[in-house]
Amino acid sequence: DVTEIEEKEAQAKQEEQIMKEQELSNLLHEKRYLKALGLAISLDRPHTVLTVVKAILREPEGRRHLEENIVRLRKDQKEAVLASLVTWNTNSRNCHEAQAVMETLLRHEAPDTLLQFSGIKSAVESLLPYT
Repeated sequence: DVTEIEEKEAQAKQEEQIMKEQELSNLLHEKRYLKALGLAISLDRPHTVLTVVKAILREPEGRRHLEENIVRLRKDQKEAVLASLVTWNTNSRNCHEAQAVMETLLRHEAPDTLLQFSGIKSAVESLLPYT
């Protein structure tokens, strides 16, 4: 009978998820935004990534802090943020954050590098009508 093993695995995953969410909350409270961004991306939570971006932009010199944090992300993390910002950009409440992140990516990534991002073509096609 594997039911008990599956239940324990599910419970362990749920506990791990709760721990990561608590860690994310602590990172935001401590204003450790780079780690918070990385954790939110690893949790695959676009809304949580948006929350982190909004928290950064609320800081004095928020644009500069956002730029510093986005630049330091790995390529796969930047791809995840790009995919998320496509959705954010369609909502007028979140479009400013999406545009700020997009501006940072466009300023600091070479066009050849951006073309290597997975899903860049569909992202650009989705961004054009709303930008």
